Amino acid sequence: MKTAGQKINQSNTLLLISSIYTSLTKAEKKVADYVKSNPEEAVMATVTDLSEQAGVGETSVIRFCRKLGFRGYQEFKLSIAQDLVNVPSYSNVEIEEADDTLTKARKITLRNEMMLKNTLDLINPADLDRAVKRMLAADKIYIFGVGSSGITALDLHYRLMRIGMNVEAHRDSHIIAMSASLVKKGDVVFGISTSGSTRDLVDPIRQAKANGADVICLTSHMRSPITAHANTILLVPSREMPTEGGSLSTKITQIHLLDILCTLLSQKKNNASEALEKTARSVVDKLY
Repeated sequence: MKTAGQKINQSNTLLLISSIYTSLTKAEKKVADYVKSNPEEAVMATVTDLSEQAGVGETSVIRFCRKLGFRGYQEFKLSIAQDLVNVPSYSNVEIEEADDTLTKARKITLRNEMMLKNTLDLINPADLDRAVKRMLAADKIYIFGVGSSGITALDLHYRLMRIGMNVEAHRDSHIIAMSASLVKKGDVVFGISTSGSTRDLVDPIRQAKANGADVICLTSHMRSPITAHANTILLVPSREMPTEGGSLSTKITQIHLLDILCTLLSQKKNNASEALEKTARSVVDKLY
């Protein structure tokens, strides 16, 4: 878990607010709502001004800043100001019913471009390096994901298998539970959950951690239940509404981060290129 003054990246505070939103108190959510809606005003406001605008006490503002990992309010404001400098100047990408096909395609492309940039802004190099080190040292890697996250788990399984890693992936909740009960020290469990609150994943992850396995999680919510049991957290942005589980824009961010992770693994793993060549040769006669 983050400690005071420890930030993931110097230009991601507005994204981080969204990632921890569900864990905030009612008063802290009021501060978050105001800051996200009025970031320019927040940069200019004193702590008293912000507390009055959000309708909360000054202590709630300070607690909110510290929950984000800042030592105080001024450090928080400086980070928001940096966010505003780095915001790309995209036009409105909300899709309107009256838009023609090409306009809709352009807006979706712009939206996905923003999601990829936001993914980069949330990357913590130390966490990525730690994940790579633990995966390379693992006796076996188990990848768990249910629903749409299970499809992402299969993507990761394919990439790791191609470079010769000892890996298996599971999407069925019962098999995930049974597999987690059997993992041991020296194994790595990689849990994928956008919400970080899927019970069919969180409970097995807790069991795997209790068994001594290293746990890596890929999620969009920094303080979700799954992160409480993770040794390493890989964070990606999400635009999902409750009715949009498995949205492709979120999956794009997951696949993009996993592409970065797998590239790092390929460069550091012994004989990765040899494994890639062997697996490619094994299916060469399957093509016309």
